[in-house]
Amino acid sequence: MTSTDVRDEAEDSGPSGYAAARLRLLTEGARSGPPRRAALSGLTDDWLDGLFTAAAPGLRGASLIAVGGYGRGELSPRSDLDLVLLHDGSDPEAVAALADRLWYPVWDLGLALDHSVRTPAEARRTAGEDLKVQLGLLDARHLAGDLGLTAALRTTVLADWRNQAPRRLPELQELCAERAERQGELQYLLEPDLKEARGGLRDATALRAVAASWLADAPREGLDDARRRLLDVRDALHLATGRATDRLALQEQDQVAAELGLLDADTLLRQVYEAARLISYASDVTWREVSRVLRSRSVRPRLRKLARERSDFLRRAVAGDGRALGGGKPVTERSPLAEGVVEQEGEAVLARAARPERDPVLPLRAAAAAAQAGLPLSLHAVRRLAATVRPLPTPWPAEAREQLVTLLGSGRPTVEVWEALEAEGLVSRLLPDWERVRCRPQRNAVHVWTVDRHLIETAVRASEFTRRVSRPDLLLVAALLHDIGKGWPGDHSVAGEIIAQDVAARIGFDRADSAVLAALVRHHLLLVETATRRDLDDPATVALVARAVGTQSTLELLHALTEADALATGPAAWSSWRGSLVADLVRRVSAVLAGDVPEDAPATAVAVVTAEQERLALESVATGGPVLALRAQTEPPAGDTAEAPEGPEPLGVELLIAVPDQPGVLPAVAGVLAVHRLTVRTAELRALELPDGVEGSVLLLDWRVAAEYGSLPQAARLRADLVRALDGSLDIAARLAERDAAYPRRRGVVAPPPRVTVHPAASRHATVIEVRAQDAPGLLFRIGRALEDAGVRMRSAHASTLGANAVDAFYVTGPEGDPLPGEEAVAVARKLEETLRG
Repeated sequence: MTSTDVRDEAEDSGPSGYAAARLRLLTEGARSGPPRRAALSGLTDDWLDGLFTAAAPGLRGASLIAVGGYGRGELSPRSDLDLVLLHDGSDPEAVAALADRLWYPVWDLGLALDHSVRTPAEARRTAGEDLKVQLGLLDARHLAGDLGLTAALRTTVLADWRNQAPRRLPELQELCAERAERQGELQYLLEPDLKEARGGLRDATALRAVAASWLADAPREGLDDARRRLLDVRDALHLATGRATDRLALQEQDQVAAELGLLDADTLLRQVYEAARLISYASDVTWREVSRVLRSRSVRPRLRKLARERSDFLRRAVAGDGRALGGGKPVTERSPLAEGVVEQEGEAVLARAARPERDPVLPLRAAAAAAQAGLPLSLHAVRRLAATVRPLPTPWPAEAREQLVTLLGSGRPTVEVWEALEAEGLVSRLLPDWERVRCRPQRNAVHVWTVDRHLIETAVRASEFTRRVSRPDLLLVAALLHDIGKGWPGDHSVAGEIIAQDVAARIGFDRADSAVLAALVRHHLLLVETATRRDLDDPATVALVARAVGTQSTLELLHALTEADALATGPAAWSSWRGSLVADLVRRVSAVLAGDVPEDAPATAVAVVTAEQERLALESVATGGPVLALRAQTEPPAGDTAEAPEGPEPLGVELLIAVPDQPGVLPAVAGVLAVHRLTVRTAELRALELPDGVEGSVLLLDWRVAAEYGSLPQAARLRADLVRALDGSLDIAARLAERDAAYPRRRGVVAPPPRVTVHPAASRHATVIEVRAQDAPGLLFRIGRALEDAGVRMRSAHASTLGANAVDAFYVTGPEGDPLPGEEAVAVARKLEETLRG
């Protein structure tokens, strides 16, 4: 069916014909994107024109106008109809009757309607008071009635907009900034709002308004395509959900991707992110240009006055030769920044003598100079570089490598400069492997950035630690490359090691430095994973890390990279507690590498027992039951605490429990905490050495917990329930099952299944079983009970929660205290995994 056929059907059958034609248009599989939006707008135009003509055949001085998205012809399947009934005020009663005959048929069909009835003067006054109304009227389009009335309003509104631009554009910029603060950046959100988030459709509309002001203009290349891509996604979202929504929820992404013929939800998000990034960059450039123009306009009258005074002075000073020396046009000041790069009007631009076609290092030199000066790199400069610069030779000259390191070490300004290079494709030309991680989403609640932005954020963080390492260049390049393997299948650390080796050689590092960079990428998770999941008192743990790291200098670099990576990941990825554990591991490994502690030395470095822990242990032996203590925990933020403005960092509540060694301690304690709605952040379990002469064996549990809501329970109540759980009179499993049954299951992210693995080389004294699972109430209880049912003894346990993920390690032995045989360990792990998945 052609567009003409659809319109004929709509006109022949009135509202019901329009509804049928609309439905047919929206369900045509062959038509989508701009053609469908244009056809839907045209179909609606014809229908409304017919309603207007039938309702007011003889009425003059009135017209029907489409504004906003409908005015632009961008009707999505569930878009509002934004309409203005314009009239000259000569016959208010006839206009009111006409409005009823227009609005009610729209409502009867269930279409959303945003409408108003105004005279031209009222429309103009409202636009002057309400910026959103003025923006909508900039896209006003005539539908029916008096064309002259519509044309006059359009001309007046556009003239007002241009005359008031110096006042209204800063207001529009502030509105965009407030919305970005509220909605976040579209290019990084896992569930973005396609319209309201920064880089979305509202920002694209704002750029059109800036262009209409004639004060400044946005970079146009790719902008229309980016806007079209977001509109296509919104169309598919409306069809998939049947709702007028702009939020691309996780549960809808696969269906939207299928509607658009894309491979999967990640491909969909990547396209959305690319479009949003282009719009965001265009917005940054445009608002910078607006600010420059407005500054120029504000100082121009003063400059003209100074020029006249200078001209008069020079005329008086001329010795009678009759020449009139004018002030001339003020010369723009240009300050040098680097070879071929100068500062002009708050931007880094190319010098007049710069020759990009002869200087392949110029893009990196200009970027480094801009970042070091804290200036944006001008759009004109970046485009000229992209169009004319020659590729760098392989390997890079030393200057190119040094400029890259300088750029990466410039701190926060690096981000804006890097984005300018990326917008014109220069980054992928310098580092071809970058293309695989560009705009790549990370479906992990801990990560707040896409892969590529996370790499830059890590470099920004690493720039703060360059004084801690002897080779800051290797630290910064490792920060840039540590997740480069995420664009490839398999373990990203393994893939990244190969890529890093190749990139390091290409950019001019020698073989030894390339090997160090490859090792840093390969092991960038080693320290934090070992420190939070392994027993640091076990010499095998430290020896394993020492063998992987190899040298003191690599350990030093890896320590700084670990912290930078975690800080760049998100707030849930780093804390003073994690930092202290990593620092402790680094000290131990450093001692081994320095030869102070033999790798095969016995476990003499027993954890220090505090006076409170010893008191609790002795009281537990004396009473024969559990003894516990609760206390709030705060620690200063990582780094130099003397000048840290943030104050103490809350770590929840520390719960210390001493209990005579007996079966079922871990599931009992974990179950009681779950019953009392206490979320476990970290957990440690170990046997405590008692003073000489004291008989018995005591387990010490050191937990950090937080209440899900409400206040913490009293220690006495926790102890009473723990006693009952240990003697079997409190059925933890039944209590948790009752609570789960009382709450309906909520729809949410589908988590990957739990994974349980055995690490046979992690300890010589025990078998290490690691559990990775979605964190949930009672998880540790279920794990502990499953291990108890398997008949293994627990030497120690180390549990941690990172965002929504739990990563727990358990050091277990057989009944005689020996590590489990290989087959038995695998069987225990398999059974535990089946239990958690069930």
